Amino acid sequence: MSWDSYIDNIIAQSKDAIGTSNVDKACIIGLENGAPWTTSANPNNFELVGSEGPNLAQCMKSKNFTPLQSGGIHLGKTKYQFLREEDGKLVLGKRKECGAVTIQSSKTAIVIAHCPEGGQQGNANKAVSAVAEYLESLNM
Repeated sequence: MSWDSYIDNIIAQSKDAIGTSNVDKACIIGLENGAPWTTSANPNNFELVGSEGPNLAQCMKSKNFTPLQSGGIHLGKTKYQFLREEDGKLVLGKRKECGAVTIQSSKTAIVIAHCPEGGQQGNANKAVSAVAEYLESLNM
């Protein structure tokens, strides 16, 4: 199964009423260890580097968001300010002039999307939620 098609799905679901996409890159990683499920074969894959995936997975799995609150959210060689966490599975971050990130976990995966500067993060949130909830419905 190719997880890369989920990237296109997230981007498509983030479109607003006039058809503007509010996600420019996305990825899915494993909740257990932060290993990538999506690949750079999709040009819109949000590339995580080094320990970014494992560190995020550790916080999401344990539901301990203190490291993200105190040290920021490190994704794609960029540090985003931690905005908030909801229900122990949704994390939002932002960096001025770099955009925002939406992160949501399911039972076995973490769905991550980047909203470009000027985009509507609410639409990115809905797109990420749709995929994460779909994975949950599959017991994933």
